[in-house]
Amino acid sequence: MSKETLHAEILKLVRQYHQEAFPAKAFLPGTTPVQYAGRVFDAEEIVNLVDSSLEFWLTTGRYAADFERKFARYMGIRSALLVNSGSSANLVALTALTSSKLGDRRLRPGDEVITAGTGFPTTVNPIIQNGLIPVFLDVDIPTYNISVDQLDSALSPRTRAIMVAHALGNPFDLGVVKAFAAKHNLWLVEDCCDAVGSTYRGQQVGTFGDLSTVSFYPAHHLTMGEGGAVLTDKPMLKTIAESFRDWGRDCWCEPGKDNTCGKRFDQQLGELPCGYDHKYTYSHIGYNLKLTDMQAAVGVAQLAKLPGFVEARKANFRALKAGLADMQDIFILPEATVDSDPSWFGFPLAVRPESGFSRQQVVAHVEGAKISTRLLFGGNLLRQPAYQDIEHRKVGDLRNSDFVMNNVFWVGVYPGLTPAMLDYTIGTLRDVRKLLPVLRGAQ
Repeated sequence: MSKETLHAEILKLVRQYHQEAFPAKAFLPGTTPVQYAGRVFDAEEIVNLVDSSLEFWLTTGRYAADFERKFARYMGIRSALLVNSGSSANLVALTALTSSKLGDRRLRPGDEVITAGTGFPTTVNPIIQNGLIPVFLDVDIPTYNISVDQLDSALSPRTRAIMVAHALGNPFDLGVVKAFAAKHNLWLVEDCCDAVGSTYRGQQVGTFGDLSTVSFYPAHHLTMGEGGAVLTDKPMLKTIAESFRDWGRDCWCEPGKDNTCGKRFDQQLGELPCGYDHKYTYSHIGYNLKLTDMQAAVGVAQLAKLPGFVEARKANFRALKAGLADMQDIFILPEATVDSDPSWFGFPLAVRPESGFSRQQVVAHVEGAKISTRLLFGGNLLRQPAYQDIEHRKVGDLRNSDFVMNNVFWVGVYPGLTPAMLDYTIGTLRDVRKLLPVLRGAQ
């Protein structure tokens, strides 16, 4: 058989394999785990993965280019640059702002970057890793987003940027933050790793900042296994981010291509001899943070499902909120930021201290029913071992960040949850009431 015939036969068999290897399974309450997140896929992801592997093009290639183009179009932005994780996307995005190509607006060691006191660590880590000073603001409850009324108090002569995540997919107040950044000539980096598909005043998050970031880890809105992206509308920032991603090189040729600029051997940069190969000329101290085309192949198949994934997350969130509406004597239920329509990453619940329960007791009850939970990431990050000795500033006492650390957990809303799983989750959370007499008796 020809290679074309063999190729078609292999992909046909892959589809058959998917059908046999990943059959639908019945949900058995109390036996089948209810995950907080997970992969949602069909045969197309595996077909694309095998198709890419058969080409044996192991670095970024045609699938990566296809994904970057389509994802940028979905997000409504000019450029999407693939990297190997959402954390790498955060590192590349913020580090891009240290480039000498930005002149007086470049970030320098000792400059300050406003961020949130609670969240995922790799929103903050690039600030520290670049010798910058994080300035921590508290969060509001029940949006769990940065307290914008503290922005003026956070400002100092050294403030140069804001880098904040949309908490669990719920957009922060982009109207206020964007206006504040513009007024004080600050860079704005949006961490959208939990928020793909969320909108603010009808506009996609990730399109408000100078740069924004996305994650494609399996728990997120779409997956490549590992992977992430840096988004921007500004060609200069895209070129700089690409340089930091690709070893720091000045050249922007795609893998396997040469002389895109037409001046490969006709430039003089730094103190190099004139005509030094542009492919080996480095304008930044960079990394290699690319992903493989096989990962991108999975992402292309996932991207076709993304609108449905977003709607499923919203519907699952609504179901949980409606089912727990009369539980507010025990839980603080989440609220969307005004003017936003979140594509929720999870359903956060704050256990009221006056309820008679601790979070630990509620989580033990829920986990005991085989429903997985997660905390709101690092809680108050300044309480974490890694951040005990960092140079920083904070506004106020971060009281709400401490509250999140002690009282908040979340359950899943991802598209793999069925109505039966959601009903079981709601029933399990409602059954918390039955524990109260037992707990009071134990006291």
